[in-house]
Amino acid sequence: MRGRQLIHSDLVRGLRALVRHDHKIRDLKSLHGFPTIQPHSRYVETLVQSILSQQISGSAAQTIIGRVKDAAGTLNDIHLIAELPDDVLRRCGVSSQKLSYLRSLSEHIRNNQLKFKGFSELSDEEIIHELTAVKGIGVWTAKMFLIFSLGRLNVLAFEDLGVQNGIRTVYNLDHMPDKSEIERVAQENRWEPYCSIACWYMWRATEA
Repeated sequence: MRGRQLIHSDLVRGLRALVRHDHKIRDLKSLHGFPTIQPHSRYVETLVQSILSQQISGSAAQTIIGRVKDAAGTLNDIHLIAELPDDVLRRCGVSSQKLSYLRSLSEHIRNNQLKFKGFSELSDEEIIHELTAVKGIGVWTAKMFLIFSLGRLNVLAFEDLGVQNGIRTVYNLDHMPDKSEIERVAQENRWEPYCSIACWYMWRATEA
């Protein structure tokens, strides 16, 4: 994982490039300040939380996450989570489907099919491929992992509803943009190689 000082310097460099080419992001920077993208090494915890949060409200997800953490003692050790019996996880509120997802994540890590230590050597596309091989982890989750866990700064999260809404609002579209339109906006405004930072501002643009 890259250090805090390096990712900060990358963010500074990226933001300077974006505001130079895209006056909309320049305006958003004035409103929302510096992007809060900070890589970390709590990879297992991030993926477990993502699985447990699927298709339920934020408050319900936090309750279940808290119960699983209490039962295992941590969310960042897949071995301790894997040792929890199915009935214990079900009492925590984990559905049968999500239980199978947790077991798939555990299996991939314990069998060295998913090796986080090698991620620094892999491209974004390769990491997405590795993560989505786990049952219950899709492309959206993998892209959020790239941005917020690994600090990869050129991820265009066109699948994300918040990014879609942000682009519609910021660039005055009368409809929700699809993948090709989002790629066009990114190209016209020269977001690369800092698409992750641009997405961060699109999320901020939809906040109350």
